[in-house]
Amino acid sequence: MKKIVVANRGEIALRVMRSAKEMGIATVAVFSEADRTMPFVQYADEAVCIGPAPSSQSYLLGDKIIAVAKATGADAIHPGYGFLSENAGFARAVTEAGLIFIGPSAESIEVMGSKLAAKQAAQKFGVPMVPGTETPLRSLEEAREVVRRTGFPILIKASAGGGGKGMRVVQEENELEEQIRLAKSEAKSAFGDDAVFIEKYVGAPRHIEIQVLGDRHGNCVYLFERECSIQRRHQKLVEEAPSSCLTPAIRQAMGQCAVDVARACNYYGAGTVEFLVDEQLNFYFLEMNTRLQVEHPVTELITGLDLVKEQIKVARGEQLSFTQADLRINGHAIELRVCAEDPANNFLPDTGRLETYVRPQGYGVRVDDGYEQGMDIPIFYDPMIAKLIAWGEDRDEARLRLMRAIDEYQVCGIRTTLPFGKWALQHPAFVSGKFDTHFIAQYFTPQSLDNSDPATEQAAAILAAQLWQTRAKPVAAQQAANGSGSKWKQRRNLR
Repeated sequence: MKKIVVANRGEIALRVMRSAKEMGIATVAVFSEADRTMPFVQYADEAVCIGPAPSSQSYLLGDKIIAVAKATGADAIHPGYGFLSENAGFARAVTEAGLIFIGPSAESIEVMGSKLAAKQAAQKFGVPMVPGTETPLRSLEEAREVVRRTGFPILIKASAGGGGKGMRVVQEENELEEQIRLAKSEAKSAFGDDAVFIEKYVGAPRHIEIQVLGDRHGNCVYLFERECSIQRRHQKLVEEAPSSCLTPAIRQAMGQCAVDVARACNYYGAGTVEFLVDEQLNFYFLEMNTRLQVEHPVTELITGLDLVKEQIKVARGEQLSFTQADLRINGHAIELRVCAEDPANNFLPDTGRLETYVRPQGYGVRVDDGYEQGMDIPIFYDPMIAKLIAWGEDRDEARLRLMRAIDEYQVCGIRTTLPFGKWALQHPAFVSGKFDTHFIAQYFTPQSLDNSDPATEQAAAILAAQLWQTRAKPVAAQQAANGSGSKWKQRRNLR
């Protein structure tokens, strides 16, 4: 493999290109008209514009990307994450064009791309499942029958869904019909498939995922877990590895289940198996993501592996160079997604220009980003502008180091999730490791970002008063010596 096309943009495109360069592999960037001046375009050995800004006219045009690969003499295509990364049709088309798809097979993507098909495949290996339906919901009466078995609350989920789309929590019987209708409508709009199913709603779950890596020779390992419970709109904001709640025995059991899920679809490459974990540390299979995850850097920092390089090696047909017994957890890592969002306004996306953009530095700090100072944040794509990751010998060192890095990160011109990250890292629930996916709903309000602190304000007032008195005494003494004291006092003494 001598040249690859990176079918993505921003920080993940740049991250893939850097690993490829270290392996002596040339890279080709494909970019939209809005991204012409982006760092990943400048970094690539070659760059080809594939269309206007909207992703439907550029980054989602699989045929055009394949044509670029063939025209530039590339051997392979790396899809990054998002866009076409979990599109089985694209993976198949790449292979049929005589190119290498740096990812799993189209068949694996198809099986795991359907939440229902994924559950059915995983069940063959005895992987624990959340109680619910195993086939698409056919009628309201069937839904009522399921609820009679599971009880409320329940979760209605789109079979082809992701990112929280097509998901509805139902607390009472009289909400059931309307919420099914809304979930099906949203699923149809987002994924072109209105199939939904029902799961028992786990009230206070933790979202924990296991990184797996397999080759084409039947070898598969798990690279431990990532805790991803701090989310807004079912999308992650803070991720860490390892989790603060798992015991070694549960970690091993979840890891083995994740490997079994991968084997259920003959998986190779890097993938992630997601689980819900309840308050008693019972875990249930949720889904499998057949691509690199946004939060993969925390796994890299605790294992010492470069997951992009491992993806490329597997795509070249190489065997894994290590076994499960070779893997160890080294320290702790925490990642904050730095998004162009306003945490004080329900995390709504923000746009504008990066008037100031200065990255933090220092030992144990990593920044994966795709922008430079003076650049505009476009409205066409995901609002994430960077990932800020800190590593430490233990969880508290990683946490404090990330807080230091947040303080050093200078971003002006747009609102970001940096203030939220600083607040979250200091919250007692996070510090203690006792939190779940309702962390933001339970604890966060816009007022949480108010920097005013009564104790600090009082201390500042006392200090100001002391400084005033210190400076005022010499002035008063000088006035007395000059006979130029208070006129009011002089008048009072004349009476």
